[in-house]
Amino acid sequence: MEPNHPNYGLTEIQEDSAEEVHFVNPLPRAVLRHTRFALLDGEWKFSLDNEDQGLANKWYLAHTYQHTAHWPGAVESHMAEAKDSHPSSSWQDKVIVWYEREFSFHATIEESIHSMLQITFGACGYETRVWLNGLPLQTIDGEEIHYGEYTSFSYELNQEMLRPVNRLTVRIADTMDAEIPRGKQESHVYKRGGIWYQTYTGAVRSIWLETVERNRLRSRVGVISIIEDKLVQFNLTTRIHDPGCYILRLKVYERSRKSNEPLATSDFPLRLEVGQKRQRVAIEVPGAELWSPESPHLYRLVAQLIDPSGYAAEIETLFGLRKIESRSSKIYLNHTPVYLDGILYQPGTATYEEMQRHMQAMKELGCNLVRIHITGVDPRIYNLADEMGMLLWVEVPSPHSSSQVSRQNHRTELLRMLTLIETHPSIIIWSLYNEDWGAQDIAINPETRQYIMDMYHYMQINHPQFLVVDNDGWHHVSSEGRLKSDLLTAHLYTPDLDRWKLLLNRLVAGEMEGVAAFPLVVGDPFFYRKQKPLLVSEWGGFGFVDYGGPNDAESRTEQIRLFKQELRKHPIAGDVYTQAINIEDERNGIIDAHTGELQVPANVLSSKDIQL
Repeated sequence: MEPNHPNYGLTEIQEDSAEEVHFVNPLPRAVLRHTRFALLDGEWKFSLDNEDQGLANKWYLAHTYQHTAHWPGAVESHMAEAKDSHPSSSWQDKVIVWYEREFSFHATIEESIHSMLQITFGACGYETRVWLNGLPLQTIDGEEIHYGEYTSFSYELNQEMLRPVNRLTVRIADTMDAEIPRGKQESHVYKRGGIWYQTYTGAVRSIWLETVERNRLRSRVGVISIIEDKLVQFNLTTRIHDPGCYILRLKVYERSRKSNEPLATSDFPLRLEVGQKRQRVAIEVPGAELWSPESPHLYRLVAQLIDPSGYAAEIETLFGLRKIESRSSKIYLNHTPVYLDGILYQPGTATYEEMQRHMQAMKELGCNLVRIHITGVDPRIYNLADEMGMLLWVEVPSPHSSSQVSRQNHRTELLRMLTLIETHPSIIIWSLYNEDWGAQDIAINPETRQYIMDMYHYMQINHPQFLVVDNDGWHHVSSEGRLKSDLLTAHLYTPDLDRWKLLLNRLVAGEMEGVAAFPLVVGDPFFYRKQKPLLVSEWGGFGFVDYGGPNDAESRTEQIRLFKQELRKHPIAGDVYTQAINIEDERNGIIDAHTGELQVPANVLSSKDIQL
């Protein structure tokens, strides 16, 4: 093995040149760490474990792998590549696979004093176990088995565990269990076809090796803006191995690295014990400009954790100041009413480069909002939205059955997602559920409604920077006449313009039944009276066989324009056209999934030029 092989050696993150004015993050996360890293992407050894014998036979100690696979990549594609011995690339109940590779690392004396090695999985699921040189690892959060497949998780490597050449072994298991968060991947409840898709699981995102400080700030930053006072609250997480008195120092700069003088700085003394601690601190940014789609102004935060000896562990991220509100029948961004011209987006197996083209195309369509539909995505898409000024609506990938276990899994996934993507000003709306998936008994089960109410209240208190939708499309929860959602949303599908006009008239009149596929509200009665903004959060679907509508581009364009014009004649706060690109059987996209080319005219989804 060559110790300088690019997949094994660690790379120093370079400071930007004098001409460079942009924040550059080489890893798929919101936070930049000025330490050495190496992607472990590339060729790995690979084996299927159809009989689940790997643990009993201790494959983590020694095993002869018959195949190779490229990480990142889905289990389904890896199975297909190993078709000589496993002719089918699909699985219908449970899949278990093992991956293994080697890496080398040579620490300096200075690094061994202040630093340690860490391995981070960008996402891997659903059940992941990891061994280093045959020894089991625990995540930083103390998990021997990590459950989940949409967010990152990390392992610290103690110096005594490391060798000049190290063997990393990963076991991944997944099932069709309907109680785990699946989004629109098939399960035992919803089978592939129509709006349900093939599974795409396993080693789906990059994995990297990096040096981190023993005592540091973790790579997660929450941002809450109080724009009236130009005040920003930051939620930071400390990771401590050596207890003592530390100083948390924040510095805020203009985004450009040419700006050497901070706009604001502040120190916060902290007594920290071994382990992790979440800490909220605030800093004023005098004269701060606000972030909006028209002016996506970003600032650069440099946060340092300074130990008693004066050594500083540093992280860096971009953030913006903005405020989103639901006030009576309108949505306000920075105290200004905003109409949400949205589009539903399901990236599926798109590469990051394809997603970049999709995002640009959606902006060309006239959209100011993208609803990332019930899936996990490469976190760099959030950075891209921050920079280009695109509002985002994100959703928790839902289970497919309603039970105490599925609700616990749902809550765990929601909290993980919040922790890792609460930095971005572009994210303005969260959905807890969509069309009752994972909450099918919402109309008859008080426990299901209570869970949704509890999570809505949790979000209101802990994450006031977001608007929250309880169950998008219909069956919103009301308790004592209070809607447990910041928006009253409806999914309306019809290819008939007269029917469309009738549905919109009934919606704005406050009719709770006979508008969407199911009643709009469950629980206690809710009387609309313009108390909440109305959103038609799914409409169109033109070209999808189940929804009707035109198939040729010219007729589809005219249909979209007529339906959009009718929307804007009504007191509605926004709409979300379905959808951006084709995915499996849903052939209703208006953007080429590979090239990003528009298949309808630019600005067809913009309401700016519509005469009201």
